Amino acid sequence: MSLEITKVTARIGARVFGVDLTRPLTETEVAGIREALNVHKALVFAADGLDDAGQQAFARHFGELTTAHPTVEAVEGAPNVLPVDSERGIANHWHTDVTFVLNPPQASTLRSITVPPYGGETLIANAAAAYRDLPEPLRRFADTLWAEHTNDYDYAVPHEEIDAELAERRARFTSIRYRTAHPVVRVHPLTGERGLFIGGFAQRIVGLSTGESRKVLDLLQSYVTRPENVLRHRWAERELVLFDNRITQHYAIDNYDGRPRRLHRVTVAGDVPVGIEGKESYSIEGDASHYTPAGTPVAA
Repeated sequence: MSLEITKVTARIGARVFGVDLTRPLTETEVAGIREALNVHKALVFAADGLDDAGQQAFARHFGELTTAHPTVEAVEGAPNVLPVDSERGIANHWHTDVTFVLNPPQASTLRSITVPPYGGETLIANAAAAYRDLPEPLRRFADTLWAEHTNDYDYAVPHEEIDAELAERRARFTSIRYRTAHPVVRVHPLTGERGLFIGGFAQRIVGLSTGESRKVLDLLQSYVTRPENVLRHRWAERELVLFDNRITQHYAIDNYDGRPRRLHRVTVAGDVPVGIEGKESYSIEGDASHYTPAGTPVAA
């Protein structure tokens, strides 16, 4: 069967038909999916019959896998699979996956395991469209900026709401402290597009104070999360979403009254980000070699 690509919104997202994710893909199918991902940034597939092994096999078509997470435990017996489970905490904040390490994942896959009867959507934003939306003076300013990304801050829960269980979770998440400097404007290695590479783990603009950094980051982030740039994906059972982690952000909405919600995440190892002048990101603190291969070549 030939691939059929149907857009979901004008700026981001498409559904892919005509491919069976439970079997090995052909080179033509992989190339078609990669091309669609470059264009649409986020792709939705039916995933009937797909299990953890099948999700990992699908993701491997696009490169070597990372382990589940630098600090959070994987699904038992599946070291490359991260459970995204409402019972283990809710990370309802805009972010790009694992940007606090030197070479964050190039792509992420999410597969629905348990879907609440309402709510629980995932928002995915097009960071390239956000960059194009910037007024020219602001775009030139952003081109010059670098930001420090870290996992050592309380991104999910206000301090006053942290109980013993949440404190234990946070301690595990920050058990290895990471700080990495990335260009605020990243050049996509396959398409050459420029995108705003910020999100929740970006905590400080290099050379600015914390207060100044927050104002600049909030201003740039407001362009990323414009409704026109966002796909709001309402999960159905047995679905898989593939998104380009190099040029998107995402957000899991906490709007399902504490009902069970579980996804499984598998991520594809990525390259070291590069800014518009060709300078690569650099690590300040933390060794992530147990999580992802360093300097993974770009997938064609």
